Amino acid sequence: MTLLAVDDLRGGYAAADEIVKGANLSVAAGEIVALIGPNGAGKSTLLKLVAGLLRPSGGGVRFKDHDIASLVAPEISRLGLAFVPQERNVFGTMSVAENLEMGGFLDGVRARRRMAGLYERFPMLADKRRAAARTLSGGQRQILAMAIALMNAPDLLLLDEPTAGLSPKAADELFGTIVALNQSGVAILMVEQNALEALAVSARAYVLVQGRAEREGKAVDLANDPAVRDLFLGGGTAPMLAPQFPFPR
Repeated sequence: MTLLAVDDLRGGYAAADEIVKGANLSVAAGEIVALIGPNGAGKSTLLKLVAGLLRPSGGGVRFKDHDIASLVAPEISRLGLAFVPQERNVFGTMSVAENLEMGGFLDGVRARRRMAGLYERFPMLADKRRAAARTLSGGQRQILAMAIALMNAPDLLLLDEPTAGLSPKAADELFGTIVALNQSGVAILMVEQNALEALAVSARAYVLVQGRAEREGKAVDLANDPAVRDLFLGGGTAPMLAPQFPFPR
């Protein structure tokens, strides 16, 4: 079942600043889909257009058979789509528990039960529930940011550069967390500069160039495509890729 369908999407930060220039992509229920490409290709802007943080100048976005291109972010969130930005994704002076409470404000009736479930899923958050978010490590903050988004029980999670600034070990651990979330039933559309690692945990992928999806296919096929490797993955020196984790088909 197609969960998200983006059709000829265009837009940017101003009417005269069209960064996304006719992008097409889709995400099925249960998938991890990677969005890779060079800096400035419009990857993060595309996520913001889908999430309702920016207003598209053209094209369509459908989520669970709803036309969401004209909706604002809170309305889209209520439908079951959550966005985790790269930066400023936690409230640093608030405790871990307070951050989760903020994430659950759209559905306060179920917030306590969902907090308890997240503490069980992420014991680190339970251990640090009274700690200020700014005291967490980079990887811990990213887990908290995803947990805040999960407070609304989304069907689709948009992740913008989740491993940015993390050590290789922390990045590997976070990719494992992302796969575990997906296996629990959450579909994921992920923008990621660590392209090989992102492709290794994804079912499908798109290569965005100058605001358009120029290539698409199975993630493992794109990772092993010489043209893609030369353009975006540093050439042919890295080993050929096979998926690191199982994922739903």
